[in-house]
Formats: sequence, C-alpha cells, structure tokens
Amino acid sequence: MKNCQPFGLRAGSRAGIIQQVTAVEGNKSGNKAGPWLQRIALRSFLAAVGLLGIAYGTDYCVFRYRLATKRQAFGTVTVEHYYEVAHKDGKAEIIFDPPVQKTCVHSLFPHSGDPPCWFLIRHAEQRTDM
Repeated sequence: MKNCQPFGLRAGSRAGIIQQVTAVEGNKSGNKAGPWLQRIALRSFLAAVGLLGIAYGTDYCVFRYRLATKRQAFGTVTVEHYYEVAHKDGKAEIIFDPPVQKTCVHSLFPHSGDPPCWFLIRHAEQRTDM
C-alpha cells in the first residue's frame, strides 16, 4: 500500500488522515465472555425447555389416562371471592361473595381449561380490586 490518499487531495488536508482499516481476526463481536459461555447458556436453556416440555407431555398423558379409566382426574375446591372497593378518603370497602365450589384438575399443569388443584388450594381467597 504505497499511497492511501485519493487523487486530488493535498498532503496537508484533513482528508488525507483517513486510512483503510482491515478487520482483526479473533473475537469480532466484542463479547469478552467468549463463545464457550454462550454455548453453555444456550444448551442450558434448550435443556430446560426440553425438560419442561417432557414434564408437560407426561402430565397430560397421565391426565388423559385418568379420564379414560374413570379415575379421579377432577376435584373441587371451595373458593371465597371478594371485592375491595377503594374510596377517595383512603379507606376500603370489602364486599364478599358467597363461597363457590370450583372445579380443578389433579395434575401439575392446567388442563381442559381448569387450574390445578394444588394451585387453587393455595389461592382459595380471590380478591378483585375496584
């Protein structure tokens, strides 16, 4: 590379300072952690998603088996629902609904539009803010 200056520019001009730059081999992304850390993170994420998919599929198969053999696939939980109405003076009024029996599923994940019983038992009191 003899002369980097284009034709028509003088040696003393500012445009003559600009030179051609080539890329340096190596880590071009600027990530200092290295590609091995990205591979480990990606593999861990894919393994977690795969295990979650296997768990959901197994849970769904057990649920369908319970339905087909007329075993106890569904349950009921008594749920108490109330409304909390905030007033302008900072106080709140609570309006209770009568307790209701809700259908739930004996499984780890929700199926057939019903929540799992373990979740519904833990959230037997449901509040709606107004």
